[in-house]
Amino acid sequence: MELRIQSVKFDATEKLQAYIEKKMEKITKFCPDAHSADVVLKVVKPETDHNKDVSVTVMAPSTKFYAQKEANSFEEAFDECLSALEKQLEKHKDRH
Repeated sequence: MELRIQSVKFDATEKLQAYIEKKMEKITKFCPDAHSADVVLKVVKPETDHNKDVSVTVMAPSTKFYAQKEANSFEEAFDECLSALEKQLEKHKDRH
């Protein structure tokens, strides 16, 4: 699966990118035919809590799955996105 990580107005650390890449491997277990994924990382209003915004889009042949979450850290927001995506993928799998 092709993975694109985009960080808006900041540079994502290699550690964060490696974390995202490792966790995205989980998605291929739920949806082996997914061909690409986009992860967008943003910092929203730097002065507040829950200012890390992560959105994940997974493209599969007949559909796409999307999740967006905000949290105190990118890792936490990304994990919440993955949970939401896993639920969507399971529902999709059950229907087909």
